[in-house]
Amino acid sequence: MKSFDVIVVGAGTSGMMAAIASAKSGSNTLLIEKNKRVGKKLLLTGGGRCNVTNNRPAEEIIAHIPGNGKFLYSAFSQFNNYDIMEFFESNGTHLKEEDHGRMFPVTDRSKTIVETLFTQLEQLGVTIYTEAKVEKILHKDNQVIGVALEHEKIYAPCVILTTGGRTYPSTGATGDGYKLAKRLGHTIKPLYATESPIISNDDFIKEKTLQGLSLQDVSLSVLNSKGKIIVEHQMDLLFTHFGISGPAALRCSSFINQELVTNEQKPVTLQLDIFPQKTVQELQNEIKRKLLEQPEKSLKNSLKNLVPERLLDFVLNETNLSHYQSKQVLEQQVDQLIDQLKSFKITAAKTLPIEKSFVTGGGISLKEIQPKTMESKLVNGLFFAGELLDINGYTGGYNVTAAFVTGHVAGTHAASIAEYTYLPPLEQE
Repeated sequence: MKSFDVIVVGAGTSGMMAAIASAKSGSNTLLIEKNKRVGKKLLLTGGGRCNVTNNRPAEEIIAHIPGNGKFLYSAFSQFNNYDIMEFFESNGTHLKEEDHGRMFPVTDRSKTIVETLFTQLEQLGVTIYTEAKVEKILHKDNQVIGVALEHEKIYAPCVILTTGGRTYPSTGATGDGYKLAKRLGHTIKPLYATESPIISNDDFIKEKTLQGLSLQDVSLSVLNSKGKIIVEHQMDLLFTHFGISGPAALRCSSFINQELVTNEQKPVTLQLDIFPQKTVQELQNEIKRKLLEQPEKSLKNSLKNLVPERLLDFVLNETNLSHYQSKQVLEQQVDQLIDQLKSFKITAAKTLPIEKSFVTGGGISLKEIQPKTMESKLVNGLFFAGELLDINGYTGGYNVTAAFVTGHVAGTHAASIAEYTYLPPLEQE
């Protein structure tokens, strides 16, 4: 009969950190992974460079985790982004800072991060099973007693589930953990795509009018059914053959999916402000000045440096001003132009599916988890960490940070509980 103090299921970001924290606390730890290798998804993050965390104050990191980030305050008080940086630096993996506080290994290779974690697992004597799938969590009298693999049972008073969400299914992220948790009575909040490109059925998208056009530092807002702004992001944007992508679109995607659920899948209106740094009045003055400077020229020529040419063609076409001379344009028509530039409407039908997105929204209900320990409120000795939880952040190192933090907290507390937990007689399980 095989037995351990702590069993961690899933050797991704949170799972490896959970196993390290557990073993560092003195627990005999087993890490189980269904892939051939550990850290498969981590290898893909940050475009294969691994955006390992973010060098910003905890308050700011939590603000960049719009999906229940506040749940992490207690966890951050125990282990935070600076501890993550210290962990890698003290293990000889040096990090560098890039724009917006994003931290990467100086090697620019995610493999470096995975190898550092794997070396730690080995040095701490963590037992690792690969190509092993957990079929069931064993429990008795509301207490975890181990896991069942296909051909064997392994016993432990504490089990940490870190099997990830449903993004990147090629890495084995197929939602196994949700099923295991559900069988033990846990509620799974509906899953949805976040950090995902947006699909639109607007005519100009279907006709590929603006396909490939990239706009810098624009503002994209998601409107509710009453036309009020739910969220607004000022970042770069890219028009694609199916809709919009780029940082601004990705950051709005989770709010679009939640709004689709609220309004029975009715399309969601987005509002694009191409000049967020200018007021309507400032833009009005600038356009009027350009028209007065070159009254005999065509409107298109007078405004040629205002926005990219294809966008200007589109806006002039939308306002029926394509063939006007500057001197012919009335004040009312300038207002129409400004409306297009400051309140350009795009209809979002949906986002790409979870499987083609960066992050999974939804997951195990946080009402059923202790924020200080990551332990289940329903089953003693059962812990959760990582993307399995109903927590999601923006790209920029925030999701990886949440995974490392929850993994470390779960591993540390599981180890302390395993020390004094009595395992019921196994033959009665």
